[in-house]
Amino acid sequence: MMTEAEVVTAMRNHLEGLFPLTCPLCQREYPTFREYLQNTEHQGDAIPYDAELGNWQPLRPVGTVSLANCRCGNTLTLSSNGMPLLQLWPLLNWGRVESQNRNQTPRELLNYLREKICDQVLAEAA
Repeated sequence: MMTEAEVVTAMRNHLEGLFPLTCPLCQREYPTFREYLQNTEHQGDAIPYDAELGNWQPLRPVGTVSLANCRCGNTLTLSSNGMPLLQLWPLLNWGRVESQNRNQTPRELLNYLREKICDQVLAEAA
């Protein structure tokens, strides 16, 4: 079973690998995850689709998404797409167990992890 620290590290590594990212509307470039967090605003909850469907070991994952608005107003998406199943399944298993242990919905747990990752990235020196 993974620890919370291992889950945060795995999720953060995946998210950091999504950059650089360019807004398709205004062409603003976000070279790093840190710059993305500094210059966008979260929109709503992060959504763990597979977990909410009760599919904890999906062969064809729907995925997990987090939405944010670019300064131009366009909505940008970060997702778990492309994460290897052998990396995704332990994360989902941890989420299943922890959401039960913490008496939280998968969405509440994912929002907690998103905030923890964001705080961690933004607290580091540039």
